[in-house]
Amino acid sequence: MFVSYVETPLGLVEIEANAHGLTALRFVEAAPEAVQGNGISEAAATQLIDYFAGARRDFSVPLAMQGTEFQQGVWRALTEIPYGQTISYQQLAVRLGQPHGAQAVGAANGQNPIAIIVPCHRVLGKDGALIGYAGGLHRKAWLLRHEGALLL
Repeated sequence: MFVSYVETPLGLVEIEANAHGLTALRFVEAAPEAVQGNGISEAAATQLIDYFAGARRDFSVPLAMQGTEFQQGVWRALTEIPYGQTISYQQLAVRLGQPHGAQAVGAANGQNPIAIIVPCHRVLGKDGALIGYAGGLHRKAWLLRHEGALLL
């Protein structure tokens, strides 16, 4: 496992990768003194810096997330939500052919191991409410404002 860190306007982000792709991206309180990144984790760090600077809307690092087939499908669908747009859990469930599966989609969304790059922050409650973000709702709101999807 290779790990890189990047400071963002939302706090420190830990980026994990293996030889095949990004495996995790999460907010952390501190970085250990000795870490070793690889080309993938370092590329993700650079792309995140560009994203937060407003110079990037899409990410091009390979992903290597581990999860069930259903989770993988939800996570792939998240990557198809365009920058600056949002979708409800219900709408995402319908897109996945699971019209009664909003709760299951929400659970899979909550298990997304790669914040920001796999944009689970773009999924809202049916009424447009900001719900369910592992990094904290203040970060979800910030990300949506940054992308122009939330005007609050």
